[in-house]
Amino acid sequence: MRALSARFPGADPDEWGMAGLLHDLDYEKYPDQHCHKAAEILQDDGYDRTLIRAVMSHGYGIVTDIKPERDLEKVLYTIDELTGLITAAALMRPSKSVLDLELKSLKKKYKTPSFAAGVDRSIIEKGAEMLGWTLDDVLESTIQAMRTVATDIGLDGSAAGT
Repeated sequence: MRALSARFPGADPDEWGMAGLLHDLDYEKYPDQHCHKAAEILQDDGYDRTLIRAVMSHGYGIVTDIKPERDLEKVLYTIDELTGLITAAALMRPSKSVLDLELKSLKKKYKTPSFAAGVDRSIIEKGAEMLGWTLDDVLESTIQAMRTVATDIGLDGSAAGT
């Protein structure tokens, strides 16, 4: 999210990064209350309403009716599913890395419904449309963004062969 914020003049990378870090804070413990429980927790902890709205909007059409409106919200909505697909694609590579994952390879996986079957590609496509980006742009931009944090997210290949 921080890396993608650079595409939007005036965007605060810290705000975008915080939204990326916190958007699924409730998912493991409260899957049936996803987004709603996160909003409750964030509100109780005094987080800003705009951050809470961003967290809620990433579940648009799935668990909430809060449509992404701000650029931050649209990006979070779009790439939430996509980062899972990219992670799966990177882990399938011999390198176990996003650093050498190319758009062509990701597109092949994207077009294979059985690959990362739990990833709802229609959400990624709706998000791309909301942003006014092509699907290729969303895929490539997200690969590039994930490369900036590859070590932090365990996709730099350091675990390959273990």
